[in-house]
Order: sequence, then structure tokens, then C-alpha cells
Amino acid sequence: MAIDRGLLAILKAKPGKGDDLGAFLKQGRELAAQEEGTVTWYAFRLDEVTYGIFDTFESEEARQAHVSGQIPAALQEVSSDLLAEAADIRPIDVLAVK
Repeated sequence: MAIDRGLLAILKAKPGKGDDLGAFLKQGRELAAQEEGTVTWYAFRLDEVTYGIFDTFESEEARQAHVSGQIPAALQEVSSDLLAEAADIRPIDVLAVK
């Protein structure tokens, strides 16, 4: 299994919405578990208002299926309520994995 691509999303919560954003991300785990092509999916918190998602894929098709899937759609639905600014979502190349 060659895991060589991923996505990194950085999310900034609106003031007072950090806990809500964290709870939303925890719920995302269930959706990610249903995605056959998503190898790993992590939600994390950097500070009171900065959160993120890091996920990995074995193929570009799997990454594109994720981008077109339920998690980004759900994030779009709650973004005006929870996010202070647009999510910074970047495709990444995985250089090494253990």
C-alpha cells in the first residue's frame, strides 16, 4: 500500500465557537470511516480557535472522491456558523510514512 497523497485543512473557529467546531470534527470520524479510499483521517486542535484535518489516500481518485464527499459538504453547511474565515484546504504529497 503506497500512501503518497493527502489533504491538510486548517480551520479557524469564530469567537466562542471552538468547542462547537471540535465537536463537529469529532462527528466527522464516522463519515471518514465509511470512505473506502481514505486510509487515515485525523482531526486535531492547535489552539482555542485553530483546528485541522489531515487525511491520506492511496490514489488521486480516492482523494477526489473524498473532496466530493460528505465531509466537505457537511463542512460547507456549518461554515457560516462555525468558521471565522474560509477553510484553508491544501492537497499535499506524503514523502515518508511509518
